[in-house]
Amino acid sequence: MKIQEIRELSIAELQTRKRDLRQESFHLRLQQQSGQLEKPSQIRAIRREVARIESVLTEKKRKAEGASK
Repeated sequence: MKIQEIRELSIAELQTRKRDLRQESFHLRLQQQSGQLEKPSQIRAIRREVARIESVLTEKKRKAEGASK
C-alpha cells in the first residue's frame, strides 16, 4: 500500500489495518522460526507498512489536536 493510499484512510481504518499487519507479522515470524517461510522479504515489507501507518496516524492525531485549539 502506498503512502497516498494510507493517507486517504480514516483513523479507525488505519488502526484496524495496523492490528491486522501486526498479526500477520507474528504469523510470519512463527513460520520463519519453524523454517516454513518462503519469502523472508515479506517480514520487512510488513514492518515498513506498519511504520508508514504509524506515521500517518501521528500526523492525523497532531492535525486533530491543532484544529481543536
